[in-house]
Amino acid sequence: MNARSALLPYYRDDGLEAGCDEAGRGCLAGPVFAAAVILPAGFYHPLLNDSKQLHAAERETLRQYIEQHALSFAVAAVSPEEIDRINILQASFLAMHLAIDRLPVRPQRLLIDGNRFKPYPGIPHVCIVKGDATYAAIAAASILAKTYRDSWMLDLHARYPRYGWDRNKGYPTAAHRRAIQQLGLTPHHRKTFAPCMPELFTTADRSHPQES
Repeated sequence: MNARSALLPYYRDDGLEAGCDEAGRGCLAGPVFAAAVILPAGFYHPLLNDSKQLHAAERETLRQYIEQHALSFAVAAVSPEEIDRINILQASFLAMHLAIDRLPVRPQRLLIDGNRFKPYPGIPHVCIVKGDATYAAIAAASILAKTYRDSWMLDLHARYPRYGWDRNKGYPTAAHRRAIQQLGLTPHHRKTFAPCMPELFTTADRSHPQES
């Protein structure tokens, strides 16, 4: 972790590039978050990497550093209700579009983590598989999307503590699946995801559990 980052600073050096990434796509509960980040020339932090390769404390350190030093950044979220309405792939694209909409500085190019994207009007994009482990701007976006979403899920955990969202952040862990079986769904679950479909679990009480 202390070695100098091998992340690339840009895809091309002929204009501002915004890295874009999402967090929470595979979760059973909570919004999907996305971030867009434009980094200045020479941006460097020794910890910067794909958010999944970092500890929570490292991500928080990077979040503060990115917010202080980025040329521009924005974060957006799409609700579980909207995810159920348009599907998670389209919701992930929408969250990235919303984050790009909110950038105070307009980039000339978008670097998208992954292999698919819905084109953003007026700005060309490049899709990069494992881009969050390749380009600094995408890694920075992955950090912001992840930390903002984790903070959101911690707030929800205080209201629904029996689902363990402080630990699983809404992902389909065995403990989270058991809680759904035993307690039913909350208004924050994604009801079109298979483990959340009422016909696929047998709990007698399928009403929304009360907030604690």
